[in-house]
Amino acid sequence: MGGLFGSVSNQDCSNDLFYGTDYHSHLGTKRGGLAVKNGKDFSRSIHNIENDYFRSKFESDMPKLPGNKGIGVISDHDPQPLIIGSHLGTFAIVTVCKINNIDELAAKAFQSKLHFSEMTGGETSPTELVAMLISAKTTFEDGIQHAQQSIKGSCSLLLLTEDGIYAARDKLGRTPIVIGKKDGAYAASSESCAFTNLGYEIDRYMGPGEIVLMTPDGYEQRKKPNDKMQICSFMWVYYGYPASNYEDINVEAVRNSCGRALAKNDAVEIDFVAGIPDSGIGHAIGYANERGIPYMRPFVKYTPTWPRSFMPQNQNIRDLVAKMKLIPIKSLIEGQRILFCEDSIVRGTQLKDNVQILYDYGAKEVHMRPACPTLTYPCEFLNFSTSRATTDLAGRSAIEQLEGTDDRFLEDYATDGTEKNCAMIDQIRQRLRLTSLKYQRLEDLVKAIGLPKEKLCTHCWDGSSYF
Repeated sequence: MGGLFGSVSNQDCSNDLFYGTDYHSHLGTKRGGLAVKNGKDFSRSIHNIENDYFRSKFESDMPKLPGNKGIGVISDHDPQPLIIGSHLGTFAIVTVCKINNIDELAAKAFQSKLHFSEMTGGETSPTELVAMLISAKTTFEDGIQHAQQSIKGSCSLLLLTEDGIYAARDKLGRTPIVIGKKDGAYAASSESCAFTNLGYEIDRYMGPGEIVLMTPDGYEQRKKPNDKMQICSFMWVYYGYPASNYEDINVEAVRNSCGRALAKNDAVEIDFVAGIPDSGIGHAIGYANERGIPYMRPFVKYTPTWPRSFMPQNQNIRDLVAKMKLIPIKSLIEGQRILFCEDSIVRGTQLKDNVQILYDYGAKEVHMRPACPTLTYPCEFLNFSTSRATTDLAGRSAIEQLEGTDDRFLEDYATDGTEKNCAMIDQIRQRLRLTSLKYQRLEDLVKAIGLPKEKLCTHCWDGSSYF
Protein backbone atom coordinates (compact mmCIF):
# COMPACT_ATOMS: atom_id res chain seq x y z
CA MET A 1 0.00 0.00 0.00
CA GLY A 2 2.50 2.66 1.12
CA GLY A 3 2.39 5.74 3.33
CA LEU A 4 3.26 9.45 3.22
CA PHE A 5 4.65 12.00 5.66
CA GLY A 6 5.47 15.65 5.15
CA SER A 7 6.60 18.39 7.52
CA VAL A 8 7.08 22.15 7.20
CA SER A 9 8.63 24.15 10.03
CA ASN A 10 10.17 27.46 11.06
CA GLN A 11 13.28 25.42 11.92
CA ASP A 12 15.01 22.37 10.49
CA CYS A 13 12.40 19.60 10.04
CA SER A 14 14.70 16.71 9.04
CA ASN A 15 14.37 14.95 12.38
CA ASP A 16 10.56 14.99 12.21
CA LEU A 17 10.68 13.92 8.56
CA PHE A 18 12.99 10.99 9.31
CA TYR A 19 11.01 9.57 12.23
CA GLY A 20 7.61 10.49 10.82
CA THR A 21 8.29 8.58 7.62
CA ASP A 22 9.72 5.66 9.58
CA TYR A 23 6.39 5.35 11.41
CA HIS A 24 4.90 4.20 8.09
CA SER A 25 7.20 1.20 7.67
CA HIS A 26 4.36 -1.25 8.39
CA LEU A 27 2.68 -0.13 5.15
CA GLY A 28 5.29 -1.33 2.66
CA THR A 29 8.54 -3.18 2.13
CA LYS A 30 9.78 -2.05 -1.26
CA ARG A 31 11.42 1.38 -1.05
CA GLY A 32 11.71 4.40 1.20
CA GLY A 33 12.49 7.95 0.18
CA LEU A 34 12.93 11.49 1.49
CA ALA A 35 13.12 14.90 -0.20
CA VAL A 36 13.82 18.27 1.43
CA LYS A 37 13.89 21.90 0.32
CA ASN A 38 16.74 23.95 1.76
CA GLY A 39 16.99 27.46 0.42
CA LYS A 40 17.03 27.19 -3.36
CA ASP A 41 17.97 23.52 -3.53
CA PHE A 42 16.01 20.26 -3.50
CA SER A 43 17.76 17.17 -2.13
CA ARG A 44 16.53 13.60 -1.96
CA SER A 45 17.49 10.09 -0.94
CA ILE A 46 15.92 6.76 -1.99
CA HIS A 47 16.81 3.30 -0.70
CA ASN A 48 15.60 -0.26 -1.19
CA ILE A 49 14.20 -1.43 2.17
CA GLU A 50 13.26 -4.99 1.24
CA ASN A 51 16.06 -6.47 3.36
CA ASP A 52 16.64 -3.83 6.02
CA TYR A 53 14.96 -1.23 8.21
CA PHE A 54 14.16 2.27 6.95
CA ARG A 55 16.13 3.81 9.83
CA SER A 56 19.33 1.88 9.17
CA LYS A 57 19.22 2.79 5.48
CA PHE A 58 18.60 6.52 5.94
CA GLU A 59 20.34 7.40 9.20
CA SER A 60 23.66 8.20 7.55
CA ASP A 61 21.92 10.35 4.91
CA MET A 62 20.25 12.73 7.33
CA PRO A 63 23.18 15.15 7.86
CA LYS A 64 23.04 15.74 4.09
CA LEU A 65 19.29 16.47 4.13
CA PRO A 66 18.74 19.61 6.19
CA GLY A 67 15.74 21.79 5.40
CA ASN A 68 12.68 23.44 6.84
CA LYS A 69 10.26 21.52 4.69
CA GLY A 70 10.32 17.96 3.37
CA ILE A 71 8.29 14.93 2.30
CA GLY A 72 8.85 11.21 2.78
CA VAL A 73 7.34 7.96 1.58
CA ILE A 74 7.29 4.25 2.21
CA SER A 75 6.52 2.87 -1.23
CA ASP A 76 5.33 -0.59 -2.18
CA HIS A 77 6.12 -0.06 -5.85
CA ASP A 78 8.13 2.68 -7.55
CA PRO A 79 11.18 4.63 -6.34
CA GLN A 80 10.09 7.93 -4.76
CA PRO A 81 10.23 10.91 -4.22
CA LEU A 82 10.73 12.35 -7.70
CA ILE A 83 12.06 15.88 -8.27
CA ILE A 84 10.33 17.44 -11.26
CA GLY A 85 11.19 20.49 -13.31
CA SER A 86 8.12 22.06 -14.91
CA HIS A 87 6.54 25.37 -15.99
CA LEU A 88 4.97 25.43 -12.50
CA GLY A 89 8.45 25.46 -10.99
CA THR A 90 10.55 22.70 -9.48
CA PHE A 91 8.69 20.39 -7.11
CA ALA A 92 9.12 17.03 -5.39
CA ILE A 93 6.29 14.51 -5.29
CA VAL A 94 5.34 11.37 -3.37
CA THR A 95 2.20 9.30 -3.97
CA VAL A 96 0.17 6.45 -2.60
CA CYS A 97 -1.67 5.37 -5.70
CA LYS A 98 -3.11 2.55 -7.78
CA ILE A 99 -3.66 3.61 -11.39
CA ASN A 100 -5.71 1.03 -13.27
CA ASN A 101 -5.62 3.01 -16.53
CA ILE A 102 -1.89 3.75 -16.43
CA ASP A 103 -1.26 2.22 -19.87
CA GLU A 104 -4.02 4.33 -21.42
CA LEU A 105 -2.71 7.53 -19.82
CA ALA A 106 0.86 6.71 -20.85
CA ALA A 107 -0.26 6.10 -24.44
CA LYS A 108 -1.91 9.54 -24.52
CA ALA A 109 1.34 11.05 -23.30
CA PHE A 110 3.29 9.34 -26.08
CA GLN A 111 0.79 10.66 -28.65
CA SER A 112 1.63 14.15 -27.39
CA LYS A 113 5.34 13.42 -27.93
CA LEU A 114 6.02 13.28 -24.15
CA HIS A 115 8.37 10.81 -22.53
CA PHE A 116 8.96 9.10 -19.17
CA SER A 117 12.39 8.86 -17.58
CA GLU A 118 11.49 6.73 -14.54
CA MET A 119 10.82 3.12 -15.54
CA THR A 120 10.52 0.42 -12.88
CA GLY A 121 10.88 -3.10 -14.23
CA GLY A 122 10.00 -1.82 -17.69
CA GLU A 123 6.78 -0.21 -16.42
CA THR A 124 5.78 3.44 -16.34
CA SER A 125 6.33 5.04 -12.94
CA PRO A 126 2.91 5.86 -11.45
CA THR A 127 4.42 8.79 -9.55
CA GLU A 128 5.98 10.30 -12.69
CA LEU A 129 2.69 9.86 -14.51
CA VAL A 130 0.89 11.77 -11.75
CA ALA A 131 3.55 14.50 -11.93
CA MET A 132 3.03 14.75 -15.69
CA LEU A 133 -0.74 15.12 -15.26
CA ILE A 134 -0.23 17.84 -12.65
CA SER A 135 2.21 19.73 -14.86
CA ALA A 136 -0.31 19.79 -17.71
CA LYS A 137 -2.28 22.57 -16.01
CA THR A 138 -1.57 26.17 -15.08
CA THR A 139 -1.62 25.83 -11.27
CA PHE A 140 -0.77 23.09 -8.79
CA GLU A 141 -4.37 23.02 -7.61
CA ASP A 142 -5.77 22.58 -11.11
CA GLY A 143 -3.06 20.04 -11.92
CA ILE A 144 -3.83 17.91 -8.86
CA GLN A 145 -7.54 17.94 -9.69
CA HIS A 146 -6.73 17.02 -13.29
CA ALA A 147 -4.68 14.05 -12.08
CA GLN A 148 -7.41 12.94 -9.67
CA GLN A 149 -10.05 13.13 -12.39
CA SER A 150 -7.91 11.29 -14.96
CA ILE A 151 -6.94 8.37 -12.72
CA LYS A 152 -9.11 5.28 -12.46
CA GLY A 153 -8.19 3.82 -9.10
CA SER A 154 -6.92 5.95 -6.25
CA CYS A 155 -4.27 8.56 -5.53
CA SER A 156 -3.22 10.53 -2.44
CA LEU A 157 -0.12 12.70 -2.69
CA LEU A 158 2.20 15.33 -1.25
CA LEU A 159 3.96 18.02 -3.31
CA LEU A 160 7.00 19.83 -1.97
CA THR A 161 7.12 23.27 -3.62
CA GLU A 162 8.75 26.66 -3.20
CA ASP A 163 5.67 27.94 -1.39
CA GLY A 164 5.10 24.99 0.95
CA ILE A 165 3.70 21.46 0.89
CA TYR A 166 0.52 20.60 -0.98
CA ALA A 167 -1.39 17.68 0.56
CA ALA A 168 -4.12 16.10 -1.56
CA ARG A 169 -6.27 13.18 -0.50
CA ASP A 170 -7.67 10.64 -2.96
CA LYS A 171 -10.89 11.84 -4.62
CA LEU A 172 -12.94 9.18 -2.79
CA GLY A 173 -10.77 9.21 0.29
CA ARG A 174 -9.76 5.56 -0.06
CA THR A 175 -6.48 6.36 1.68
CA PRO A 176 -6.27 8.87 4.55
CA ILE A 177 -4.28 12.05 5.14
CA VAL A 178 -4.25 13.65 8.59
CA ILE A 179 -2.98 17.15 9.40
CA GLY A 180 -1.01 17.64 12.62
CA LYS A 181 0.37 20.75 14.28
CA LYS A 182 2.79 21.92 16.96
CA ASP A 183 4.49 25.23 17.72
CA GLY A 184 6.09 26.49 14.53
CA ALA A 185 5.36 23.39 12.44
CA TYR A 186 2.66 21.50 10.57
CA ALA A 187 2.69 17.97 9.17
CA ALA A 188 0.61 15.74 6.90
CA SER A 189 0.61 12.00 7.42
CA SER A 190 -1.08 8.82 6.26
CA GLU A 191 -0.86 7.49 9.83
CA SER A 192 -1.82 9.66 12.79
CA CYS A 193 0.38 7.50 15.05
CA ALA A 194 3.39 9.26 13.48
CA PHE A 195 2.47 12.45 15.35
CA THR A 196 2.43 11.31 18.97
CA ASN A 197 6.12 10.99 19.80
CA LEU A 198 7.07 13.96 17.61
CA GLY A 199 4.92 16.38 19.60
CA TYR A 200 2.23 16.98 17.00
CA GLU A 201 -1.48 17.04 17.79
CA ILE A 202 -4.11 15.99 15.28
CA ASP A 203 -5.64 19.14 13.86
CA ARG A 204 -8.01 17.67 11.28
CA TYR A 205 -8.68 14.76 8.98
CA MET A 206 -8.64 15.78 5.34
CA GLY A 207 -11.75 15.00 3.33
CA PRO A 208 -11.95 13.09 0.05
CA GLY A 209 -10.47 15.09 -2.81
CA GLU A 210 -9.47 17.95 -0.51
CA ILE A 211 -6.32 19.96 -1.25
CA VAL A 212 -4.45 22.09 1.30
CA LEU A 213 -1.21 24.09 1.19
CA MET A 214 0.84 23.85 4.39
CA THR A 215 3.37 26.44 5.59
CA PRO A 216 5.04 26.83 8.99
CA ASP A 217 2.29 29.31 9.92
CA GLY A 218 -0.65 27.04 9.11
CA TYR A 219 -2.48 25.62 6.15
CA GLU A 220 -4.90 26.99 3.59
CA GLN A 221 -7.64 24.98 1.95
CA ARG A 222 -7.21 25.13 -1.83
CA LYS A 223 -10.05 22.74 -2.69
CA LYS A 224 -13.03 21.71 -0.60
CA PRO A 225 -13.73 18.01 0.06
CA ASN A 226 -15.96 16.03 -2.27
CA ASP A 227 -19.36 14.84 -1.04
CA LYS A 228 -18.77 11.12 -1.52
CA MET A 229 -16.25 9.09 0.47
CA GLN A 230 -15.26 5.43 0.36
CA ILE A 231 -12.33 4.93 2.70
CA CYS A 232 -10.80 1.44 2.64
CA SER A 233 -12.34 -0.66 5.45
CA PHE A 234 -9.23 -2.81 5.49
CA MET A 235 -7.35 0.11 7.04
CA TRP A 236 -9.00 -0.73 10.35
CA VAL A 237 -9.02 -4.50 9.89
CA TYR A 238 -5.39 -4.99 8.89
CA TYR A 239 -3.31 -2.24 7.27
CA GLY A 240 -3.49 0.41 9.95
CA TYR A 241 -1.27 0.63 13.01
CA PRO A 242 -3.21 0.12 16.29
CA ALA A 243 -2.37 3.62 17.57
CA SER A 244 -3.68 5.36 14.43
CA ASN A 245 -7.04 7.03 13.88
CA TYR A 246 -8.88 7.45 10.59
CA GLU A 247 -11.93 9.73 10.45
CA ASP A 248 -11.35 10.09 14.23
CA ILE A 249 -11.92 6.34 14.74
CA ASN A 250 -9.11 4.38 16.40
CA VAL A 251 -7.79 1.19 14.77
CA GLU A 252 -7.34 -0.85 17.97
CA ALA A 253 -10.81 0.14 19.24
CA VAL A 254 -12.35 -1.10 15.99
CA ARG A 255 -10.43 -4.37 16.22
CA ASN A 256 -11.68 -4.90 19.76
CA SER A 257 -15.22 -4.24 18.52
CA CYS A 258 -14.74 -6.71 15.66
CA GLY A 259 -13.67 -9.36 18.16
CA ARG A 260 -16.68 -8.67 20.36
CA ALA A 261 -18.99 -9.00 17.35
CA LEU A 262 -17.43 -12.37 16.47
CA ALA A 263 -17.92 -13.54 20.06
CA LYS A 264 -21.58 -12.51 20.22
CA ASN A 265 -22.32 -14.80 17.26
CA ASP A 266 -20.37 -17.74 18.65
CA ALA A 267 -20.88 -20.48 21.23
CA VAL A 268 -18.07 -22.92 20.44
CA GLU A 269 -16.49 -24.61 23.47
CA ILE A 270 -12.80 -23.75 23.70
CA ASP A 271 -10.03 -23.51 26.29
CA PHE A 272 -8.60 -20.13 25.32
CA VAL A 273 -8.50 -17.40 22.67
CA ALA A 274 -5.41 -16.29 20.73
CA GLY A 275 -4.60 -13.82 17.98
CA ILE A 276 -2.37 -14.43 15.01
CA PRO A 277 0.38 -11.84 15.74
CA ASP A 278 0.24 -8.92 15.34
CA SER A 279 -2.89 -7.71 13.56
CA GLY A 280 -5.10 -10.47 14.99
CA ILE A 281 -4.32 -9.60 18.61
CA GLY A 282 -6.76 -6.67 18.95
CA HIS A 283 -9.56 -8.79 17.52
CA ALA A 284 -8.73 -11.67 19.87
CA ILE A 285 -8.71 -9.44 22.96
CA GLY A 286 -12.18 -8.19 22.07
CA TYR A 287 -13.42 -11.75 21.55
CA ALA A 288 -11.94 -13.02 24.82
CA ASN A 289 -13.31 -10.12 26.86
CA GLU A 290 -16.79 -10.51 25.41
CA ARG A 291 -17.02 -14.23 26.20
CA GLY A 292 -15.01 -14.17 29.41
CA ILE A 293 -12.56 -16.77 28.09
CA PRO A 294 -8.79 -16.53 28.78
CA TYR A 295 -6.58 -14.83 26.21
CA MET A 296 -3.20 -16.54 25.72
CA ARG A 297 -0.25 -16.45 23.29
CA PRO A 298 0.61 -19.90 21.90
CA PHE A 299 2.53 -18.18 19.09
CA VAL A 300 5.02 -15.37 19.75
CA LYS A 301 6.67 -13.27 17.07
CA TYR A 302 10.44 -12.94 16.74
CA THR A 303 11.07 -9.53 15.20
CA PRO A 304 14.76 -8.56 15.66
CA THR A 305 15.83 -10.11 12.35
CA TRP A 306 12.44 -10.97 10.82
CA PRO A 307 10.78 -7.55 10.84
CA ARG A 308 8.06 -7.85 8.20
CA SER A 309 6.35 -10.35 5.92
CA PHE A 310 3.93 -7.73 4.56
CA MET A 311 4.13 -8.25 0.82
CA PRO A 312 7.38 -9.74 -0.49
CA GLN A 313 6.72 -10.49 -4.14
CA ASN A 314 8.27 -13.96 -3.98
CA GLN A 315 5.97 -16.58 -2.46
CA ASN A 316 8.89 -18.65 -1.16
CA ILE A 317 10.21 -15.61 0.75
CA ARG A 318 6.75 -14.85 2.15
CA ASP A 319 6.44 -18.43 3.38
CA LEU A 320 9.94 -18.45 4.89
CA VAL A 321 9.44 -15.16 6.76
CA ALA A 322 6.02 -16.22 8.04
CA LYS A 323 7.40 -19.51 9.33
CA MET A 324 10.60 -18.25 10.89
CA LYS A 325 9.20 -15.26 12.76
CA LEU A 326 6.38 -17.13 14.56
CA ILE A 327 7.59 -19.41 17.35
CA PRO A 328 5.10 -21.86 18.91
CA ILE A 329 4.96 -22.56 22.66
CA LYS A 330 4.27 -26.27 23.05
CA SER A 331 3.24 -26.17 26.72
CA LEU A 332 0.39 -23.80 25.83
CA ILE A 333 -0.72 -25.77 22.78
CA GLU A 334 -0.66 -29.44 23.75
CA GLY A 335 -4.10 -30.91 24.43
CA GLN A 336 -5.88 -27.54 24.06
CA ARG A 337 -8.94 -26.42 22.13
CA ILE A 338 -7.73 -23.10 20.69
CA LEU A 339 -9.69 -20.38 18.91
CA PHE A 340 -7.65 -17.94 16.84
CA CYS A 341 -8.77 -14.52 15.69
CA GLU A 342 -7.14 -13.35 12.47
CA ASP A 343 -7.48 -10.09 10.56
CA SER A 344 -8.34 -11.94 7.34
CA ILE A 345 -7.56 -14.96 5.22
CA VAL A 346 -6.10 -13.80 1.90
CA ARG A 347 -4.57 -16.87 0.26
CA GLY A 348 -4.45 -19.07 3.34
CA THR A 349 -1.03 -20.50 2.46
CA GLN A 350 0.75 -19.28 5.58
CA LEU A 351 -2.25 -19.97 7.81
CA LYS A 352 -2.40 -23.59 6.63
CA ASP A 353 1.22 -24.06 7.69
CA ASN A 354 0.54 -22.45 11.09
CA VAL A 355 -2.45 -24.73 11.68
CA GLN A 356 -0.36 -27.78 10.86
CA ILE A 357 2.28 -26.65 13.39
CA LEU A 358 -0.41 -26.42 16.05
CA TYR A 359 -1.50 -30.00 15.38
CA ASP A 360 2.13 -31.13 15.33
CA TYR A 361 2.51 -29.60 18.80
CA GLY A 362 -0.52 -31.48 20.10
CA ALA A 363 -3.46 -29.09 19.69
CA LYS A 364 -6.76 -30.87 20.19
CA GLU A 365 -8.87 -28.47 18.16
CA VAL A 366 -8.09 -25.35 16.09
CA HIS A 367 -10.90 -22.87 15.41
CA MET A 368 -10.52 -19.73 13.28
CA ARG A 369 -12.50 -16.47 13.36
CA PRO A 370 -11.43 -13.90 10.72
CA ALA A 371 -12.41 -10.33 11.57
CA CYS A 372 -13.82 -9.63 8.10
CA PRO A 373 -15.89 -11.53 5.52
CA THR A 374 -14.34 -13.80 2.91
CA LEU A 375 -12.13 -11.93 0.44
CA THR A 376 -13.86 -12.68 -2.86
CA TYR A 377 -12.99 -9.79 -5.19
CA PRO A 378 -9.43 -8.56 -5.88
CA CYS A 379 -8.74 -4.99 -4.76
CA GLU A 380 -9.02 -2.45 -7.59
CA PHE A 381 -8.04 0.60 -5.59
CA LEU A 382 -4.93 -0.22 -3.54
CA ASN A 383 -1.87 -2.37 -4.22
CA PHE A 384 -3.33 -5.26 -2.23
CA SER A 385 -4.01 -8.77 -3.57
CA THR A 386 -3.37 -7.45 -7.10
CA SER A 387 -0.02 -9.12 -7.77
CA ARG A 388 -1.56 -12.55 -7.52
CA ALA A 389 -4.20 -14.20 -9.69
CA THR A 390 -7.81 -13.77 -8.56
CA THR A 391 -8.06 -17.51 -7.95
CA ASP A 392 -5.22 -17.23 -5.41
CA LEU A 393 -7.70 -15.62 -3.02
CA ALA A 394 -8.92 -18.30 -0.63
CA GLY A 395 -12.56 -17.53 -1.40
CA ARG A 396 -12.16 -17.64 -5.18
CA SER A 397 -10.03 -20.77 -4.99
CA ALA A 398 -12.82 -22.49 -3.05
CA ILE A 399 -15.43 -21.27 -5.52
CA GLU A 400 -13.40 -22.63 -8.43
CA GLN A 401 -13.23 -26.01 -6.72
CA LEU A 402 -17.00 -25.99 -6.21
CA GLU A 403 -18.15 -24.28 -9.39
CA GLY A 404 -15.30 -24.32 -11.87
CA THR A 405 -14.43 -21.01 -13.53
CA ASP A 406 -18.09 -19.95 -13.86
CA ASP A 407 -18.60 -16.66 -11.99
CA ARG A 408 -22.38 -16.49 -12.47
CA PHE A 409 -23.06 -17.12 -8.79
CA LEU A 410 -20.29 -14.95 -7.35
CA GLU A 411 -22.76 -12.64 -5.61
CA ASP A 412 -24.41 -15.61 -3.89
CA TYR A 413 -21.03 -16.86 -2.67
CA ALA A 414 -20.21 -13.41 -1.30
CA THR A 415 -23.54 -13.06 0.56
CA ASP A 416 -23.34 -14.17 4.19
CA GLY A 417 -25.51 -17.14 5.17
CA THR A 418 -26.48 -18.36 1.71
CA GLU A 419 -26.10 -22.04 0.85
CA LYS A 420 -23.25 -21.26 -1.54
CA ASN A 421 -21.53 -18.99 0.99
CA CYS A 422 -21.61 -21.77 3.59
CA ALA A 423 -20.28 -24.29 1.06
CA MET A 424 -17.40 -21.96 0.16
CA ILE A 425 -16.46 -21.43 3.81
CA ASP A 426 -16.54 -25.15 4.51
CA GLN A 427 -14.31 -25.76 1.50
CA ILE A 428 -11.79 -23.28 2.95
CA ARG A 429 -12.12 -24.90 6.40
CA GLN A 430 -11.31 -28.33 5.01
CA ARG A 431 -8.31 -27.08 3.05
CA LEU A 432 -6.88 -25.39 6.15
CA ARG A 433 -7.71 -28.41 8.38
CA LEU A 434 -9.64 -26.25 10.84
CA THR A 435 -12.09 -27.66 13.36
CA SER A 436 -14.43 -24.74 12.63
CA LEU A 437 -14.33 -21.54 10.59
CA LYS A 438 -16.71 -18.60 10.93
CA TYR A 439 -16.18 -15.28 9.18
CA GLN A 440 -17.29 -11.86 10.35
CA ARG A 441 -20.59 -10.69 8.90
CA LEU A 442 -20.24 -7.57 6.76
CA GLU A 443 -22.93 -5.69 8.68
CA ASP A 444 -21.09 -6.39 11.94
CA LEU A 445 -17.80 -5.13 10.49
CA VAL A 446 -19.47 -1.94 9.27
CA LYS A 447 -21.05 -1.45 12.71
CA ALA A 448 -17.67 -2.00 14.42
CA ILE A 449 -16.07 0.73 12.30
CA GLY A 450 -18.92 3.10 13.00
CA LEU A 451 -19.29 4.81 9.62
CA PRO A 452 -22.26 4.42 7.25
CA LYS A 453 -21.62 1.66 4.73
CA GLU A 454 -21.80 4.10 1.83
CA LYS A 455 -18.73 5.87 3.25
CA LEU A 456 -16.70 2.65 3.33
CA CYS A 457 -15.09 0.70 0.50
CA THR A 458 -16.15 -2.94 0.94
CA HIS A 459 -15.36 -3.99 -2.62
CA CYS A 460 -13.08 -6.91 -1.74
CA TRP A 461 -15.95 -8.58 0.17
CA ASP A 462 -19.11 -7.72 -1.78
CA GLY A 463 -17.87 -6.19 -5.03
CA SER A 464 -19.60 -2.86 -4.40
CA SER A 465 -17.92 0.50 -5.06
CA TYR A 466 -18.31 3.96 -6.53
CA PHE A 467 -16.32 4.69 -9.67
